[in-house]
Amino acid sequence: MVKTLARTASLLAAGLCAAGMAASAYAQDTKLALGMSGWTGFAPLSLADKAGIFKKNGLDVELKMIPQKDRHLALASGAIQCAATTVETHVAWNANGVPIVQIFQMDKSYGADGIAVRNDVKSFADLKGKTIGVSAPGTAPYFGLAWMLSKNGMTLKDVKTVSLEPQPAAQAFVAGQNDAAMTYEPYLSTVRANPQAGKILATTLDYPMVMDTVGCAPTWLKANAKAAQALTNSYFEALEMIKSDPAKANELMGSAVKQSGEQFAKSSAYLRWQDKAANQKFFAGELTQFMKDSVPILLEAGVIRKAPEDLSATFDASFIK
Repeated sequence: MVKTLARTASLLAAGLCAAGMAASAYAQDTKLALGMSGWTGFAPLSLADKAGIFKKNGLDVELKMIPQKDRHLALASGAIQCAATTVETHVAWNANGVPIVQIFQMDKSYGADGIAVRNDVKSFADLKGKTIGVSAPGTAPYFGLAWMLSKNGMTLKDVKTVSLEPQPAAQAFVAGQNDAAMTYEPYLSTVRANPQAGKILATTLDYPMVMDTVGCAPTWLKANAKAAQALTNSYFEALEMIKSDPAKANELMGSAVKQSGEQFAKSSAYLRWQDKAANQKFFAGELTQFMKDSVPILLEAGVIRKAPEDLSATFDASFIK
């Protein structure tokens, strides 16, 4: 009896060891680096990391905070395998020779991106000749500014731009520098909290054009389909945690951008994270239409020199089925 128990214990130990080795090997096989920023809409990725969701799904994910203007360089060099960014940025990267394939949508901005102006500015026409703090070409704020100007019969040639990332753009504006600032949450709330500095002329409630997706390098995606599926599943599981335990989720997501859970909740109220049903609807037609609409503005702004040959090659909806 003792021998039998000992033998059983030995077999169990061997089995657990083998399982551990297998899990370890699997984790090694699915290690990936993902480029992103502190944009509120990307926070479910931080949550998946901090709450152990990635690890539970067999992923060893390194989230790298890389400015949007440099993220494609990291992708091209192999420093990252996947990236979170706006849809039109995926279009631009593909058009400029850095292929990336979108696999799921993260968020849509509902007022989380906007342009702050001085109180004497009544309309976009009043911005003619004014200086605007905005991120570099190839970024979401730069495209957002171009989009809003276009919808008001203007182009970037009608204004002066100073290259500032979203956080310093908002801080500079509140400090009295520049005539306007194109920024996003959580930094747009810096302007909301300082009405004496100016006001918000327009946001994505007025011009719905900021939507973010996660994409991966096509060669990596082809070789790591299971990891890409686990990454997608992890995002949806993070959304479930936000629903089931919002206080804990907001605390974890806020900590990634040095905000309290309460502060983060206020920032995230200006966007909508997209669940699986919303993803399926988006990939069924809205994505392609928006990409088509973005091309003329990207061309006019000088972000791309020619339109991508095949927009269908820029996304793969199989991971959200």
